[in-house]
Amino acid sequence: MKQYYYVNKNAQTNGDHEVHVSDCRYAPDSSNRTYLGEFESCGSAVREAKKYYTKVNGCVYCSKPCHTS
Repeated sequence: MKQYYYVNKNAQTNGDHEVHVSDCRYAPDSSNRTYLGEFESCGSAVREAKKYYTKVNGCVYCSKPCHTS
């Protein structure tokens, strides 16, 4: 099932910009995120986010398979 993915415009303390699904409780406010698109998996969303930022990571809660640090 496809989901809507966003990337946080604000980096975490380690420099990562986190990727979230639209209904994640830890997703940033709409003013602090960029819409990435509708994807089957977080992997595709992370690849899309890397077009905006070099350091990207999946949210540990909503994109756990793509969380690496």
